[in-house]
Amino acid sequence: MHAARSPSRVIIRRFRQLLPGRADFAPLRRHWHTDLLAGATVAIVALPLALGFGMASGLGATAGLISAVVAGAVAALLGGSNLQVTGPTGPMAVVLVPVMAAHSQAGVLAVGFMAGIGLIALAVTGAGRYVRYVPVPVVEGFSAGVAVVIFLQQVPPALGSPVSGSQVLVGARDAAFAFAADPDWASVGTATGVAASILLGSRLKPAVPTSLVAVALASVAAWYLRAEVEVIGALPSAPPAPSTGFLDPGRMPELVAAAVAVCVLCALESLLSATVADNMTVDQRHHPDRELFGQGAANLVTPLFGGMPASGALARTAVNVRAGAAGRLAALSHAAILAVMMLTLAPIVAHVPLAALAGVLMATAVRMIEVGSMLALARSTRADATVMVLTLAATVLFNLVWAVAIGIAVAGMLALRRISRAAGVEREPIEQHDHHDEEAALLNEHIVAYRLEGPLFFAAAHRFLLQLLEVADVRVVVLRMSRVSTLDASGALVLADAIKRLEHRGIAVYLSGLEPRHAKPLAALGVLEPLWRRGRLYEHTSEAIAAARRGPATDGPLEQLEAEASGEGEAQRP
Repeated sequence: MHAARSPSRVIIRRFRQLLPGRADFAPLRRHWHTDLLAGATVAIVALPLALGFGMASGLGATAGLISAVVAGAVAALLGGSNLQVTGPTGPMAVVLVPVMAAHSQAGVLAVGFMAGIGLIALAVTGAGRYVRYVPVPVVEGFSAGVAVVIFLQQVPPALGSPVSGSQVLVGARDAAFAFAADPDWASVGTATGVAASILLGSRLKPAVPTSLVAVALASVAAWYLRAEVEVIGALPSAPPAPSTGFLDPGRMPELVAAAVAVCVLCALESLLSATVADNMTVDQRHHPDRELFGQGAANLVTPLFGGMPASGALARTAVNVRAGAAGRLAALSHAAILAVMMLTLAPIVAHVPLAALAGVLMATAVRMIEVGSMLALARSTRADATVMVLTLAATVLFNLVWAVAIGIAVAGMLALRRISRAAGVEREPIEQHDHHDEEAALLNEHIVAYRLEGPLFFAAAHRFLLQLLEVADVRVVVLRMSRVSTLDASGALVLADAIKRLEHRGIAVYLSGLEPRHAKPLAALGVLEPLWRRGRLYEHTSEAIAAARRGPATDGPLEQLEAEASGEGEAQRP
């Protein structure tokens, strides 16, 4: 019996639950023709993006293609979504730039491998479900910030200048100064023409793969006009072996921190992308932990082939869904077609101008910004607008993980502020049928009742204490607790302190409507027993008022509530 509950058996059983089953591959037979067509469509769209994101990361175009092929295939087989397309993405390229600058290719591959281990650990622990708690303003600000970073990253190649440093604002500024001193109109014309063609084509002819057509035309024009623009360069005819350089052990903490950033980013991107894919269909639902497991396996394998870390790609996933994909064969065929392209079209791809890829990524960045959603959030509440703007600014100025952390922290603090304001202390009539003369009689007897409403927890406790201690010229205070939704240790401590201070002023405190679940923290602090012994715990407010008029008693009527608070019985809900 004990062996069945051993940690090793639990982990093995959890791994088995994360592996795809027969039902995950059932659509292969029914929809193979539409899946193959969708995969071909996605491959055409993904080719220039894979090249561009590989170049943007600093590892080179080949690393982007390898990532799209290897990670795309592994994640399609083992992931938790039938529609997700995995590959290199803009946010991932942004994270990898400083890693590549500081640690070279070996460091990036080590980061990807460690991120894969982290993703599998998240899947085993069931962390996938928590992505739903990321606030929408954080997601919108993050997406817009990533778009700004991608656009700024492409300014140097679009202006025909080398990239200087890993800080995108500094690089864009230096490129602008270099262009002003020595203009490169060929690169500017190529980038601008490709970006404009993609933006116009996606609006006028969305079914046409305008990015691939624009890159092909730019390459032909550059070759025909013999324009002096920098090109990708030769691609290997086979996947290159990863770097065998040794890593400095003293810099491992930096690599671990980068791996954590890549892991968190991959989890967020992949699960958000899978959620969007589900919303675009009526019969598809992804398994978040399986998706994390598939992404982790993909990032474990991809570095062995020299590819960059990958994650679920929202743009390619959306194209996959719109193209009619119904199963995993679409993402698998997308990876296979890209592999064929990489091996057969390498001589042609080598002549693609870097400025053309810069135009592709600039257009992608512009299309990533959902202006309508951002304006709607900005108009909704000041708190949502603040969270969105702060997340966007942090994404551009710092890094993506810090941006998400800052956005979630600020959103959490603002949410706690709103919730704490919902908690209050309000003076009220004792019963709904009471008349003014009865209330006046109670006031003449110096008896008042207060209704505690909402969550009484750490964020609202201090304000509650100040409100309650404002009562004056009374002999008895009845605290109606039936509408308290939450009571934590901080709230219980503040309530105990308020009762103690009121009693010290000679004001008798009665509690009514206390739920058993709220009685437990009060009983643990020793608040209930003195009140119970003095006869000041009641189920209904009217009973408490009647007892207050009679004066203190030796026994209280809620012995059952006290027993529930100590674990000996069960009280009825007031």
